[in-house]
Amino acid sequence: MENRGYACNTKVGSAMDVDHCQQKEEEEEQEDPFLKFVDYARSELLSLEGDRNKDDDGSDGLGWSWIVSRILKTCIAYSSGVTPAILLSELSQAWSEQRWVGAPKKPLELINHLKKNHRRTKLPNTVTIDSIYAKNFLSLNSVLEAVIIDAFVLPGTNIHMLTLGDYWSSNIIDVYLHRRFYDLTGLQNGILKRGREIFLTGCYLRTATGGSGHPRLLPTEYLVILLDENQDDDAMLLGAQFCSDPFSSISLDAVNRGASYSLYARIEKIESSEIHRKFETLQRKQITLVDGDGVKLKFFLWGEQILLANLFRVGSMLALDKPYVNISVDCDTETSEDLCLEYGSETQLYLVPYIQHEEQVCVTLTPNRRHGSRPLGSFNSSQDLKFSQVSLPRDSQGTIDFSNYPFRSFVVDLRIKMTGISLYGAVTDIIKEENNQQTVFSLRIADTSGEIWTKLHFARFCLIIYLRSLGRVSFGHTVYISGLTCTMSKQKCCLPALINSSCLHKLSRLTDIFYQTSYAQVCRVWLDPSEYFYVNTIFSHSLCGHFVNKISDRWVECSFCRTISDAAVVRTFHLKITLADKDTGTKVLAWCTGQTAMDLLQISPEEFYELPEDEQVMYPSSLENERFMVALVNCKRDGCVIDGLSPDDSISWEITRACKCE
Repeated sequence: MENRGYACNTKVGSAMDVDHCQQKEEEEEQEDPFLKFVDYARSELLSLEGDRNKDDDGSDGLGWSWIVSRILKTCIAYSSGVTPAILLSELSQAWSEQRWVGAPKKPLELINHLKKNHRRTKLPNTVTIDSIYAKNFLSLNSVLEAVIIDAFVLPGTNIHMLTLGDYWSSNIIDVYLHRRFYDLTGLQNGILKRGREIFLTGCYLRTATGGSGHPRLLPTEYLVILLDENQDDDAMLLGAQFCSDPFSSISLDAVNRGASYSLYARIEKIESSEIHRKFETLQRKQITLVDGDGVKLKFFLWGEQILLANLFRVGSMLALDKPYVNISVDCDTETSEDLCLEYGSETQLYLVPYIQHEEQVCVTLTPNRRHGSRPLGSFNSSQDLKFSQVSLPRDSQGTIDFSNYPFRSFVVDLRIKMTGISLYGAVTDIIKEENNQQTVFSLRIADTSGEIWTKLHFARFCLIIYLRSLGRVSFGHTVYISGLTCTMSKQKCCLPALINSSCLHKLSRLTDIFYQTSYAQVCRVWLDPSEYFYVNTIFSHSLCGHFVNKISDRWVECSFCRTISDAAVVRTFHLKITLADKDTGTKVLAWCTGQTAMDLLQISPEEFYELPEDEQVMYPSSLENERFMVALVNCKRDGCVIDGLSPDDSISWEITRACKCE
């Protein structure tokens, strides 16, 4: 009995010891922080998956060993230590990526659905998600035109994430949302949600780590939310929040009392500039906005903020919630407005992207088309003409851009609401408008279909550049004008290539110019200074190239601008010389100035002026029998009044360009 009792007692005692040991081990496991975190992390991931898809418990593949291995890999990658937020972030991303890999078409179904209504063109710096993965690189200036596939909070944290896709990629990517946008992701607002389109730039790429298989995008402040006026929710948001504050209602006093504004306007112009300060040069973007009442206001971006301009396009509608209102003087602007807008710490931007519309324009395809396009059906059936249509871009105001029109535009073609038109013709009159704060020249241009007055508006700070590239334009000169604002390009002056290129002109004899006076006539001539020669060095207005009359030691009057100023003057030639055609014996007296005179005399005005008087007298002899290609215009034809440019009213012919024949 004792033995049995001993044996029995021993057996019972062993069982109790085992139970005690198991209980102790369980208690120790429950106290193990690592294991506790594994269980916590798994429960957080399961809850996250449950929120994303109520029909799927998300447990497939979410094994205990998978979580442990990912935690350990993350610990290896972050040797300096990890936090619960880092671990949960890495686990969440790795699990999400694994889920998407298992069903790659699932997030892209939304993209394919939205793509049906996608009509806008890419912004200039747009990159695709696929290219980010391929290069493992993203420049700060790059633009992402993305669709939100998912919006969620990292488990156990307050870190908001967006999963993004785009219209051109098979991959998706996660981005950490900047905290300034957190208020837009909650249930109350929730505008940053699945299916919403956004533009973002200024992103830094976080490359893959040991605990994560794919890169992510770090937070960026430079994000705009796209709205669609055809969607009821977006239309209600615009109408309720942004359409009640016109620019004229903005009051600086109200702003100082704490008032804020929500504004809605069209982007009219985007300009870059630099502000030079004592110890730095600050980059600036100036965006001109126009509200529904036609009132204009400047919206400024400073420093790194200029990245936001990558997301804008002229013609788009911009909604600004709580922009910072400033005084123009404080913005270092040269504008006349009292107020301007800036991108402040509380500012939110919404964008209704500009959709480029096109309009069909009828053209006639004729071999010898002289009078431009005509409406379809304007010819009778007996005429053997072919018709076609060209699609040209049209803005929201119905203005059609003809900058890419395949045919030459004639005066007779011009209609209201045309932009980007180009005209090529002869100047029949030119005046400078007085009593105008801007610098405005008016040119009357004639082609084979008619004449039209064209106003040239010169920007105040670009006046010198424009006029130097333009050269001196006068009666009879052939000009080319392009662009809505008629801004002259460098191609407007009479280029040497025009008389050096036989394919660009018809070579005339000197005897023929008396009968062909519509345009500049290109002739091959010899200089005959023995017949008649006069040269003098005088001063011209540096801004327009025309002669000046000296009033005092400081003040001069321009013979063309008719203004008295202390503007800089330059020395130039006034040359009269006989041109001869040795084959026919024809001779013509012509005059010129500026660069053309320098080309004929083969010396600069300063060098000629410094020559001794006897050398100046003998100089014409060195020009005997020099051969030139010249462009001649009749500056007195049709009884038109000379605009004061010719120093000698008795001379009808002006040499506008000369090139020496080798």
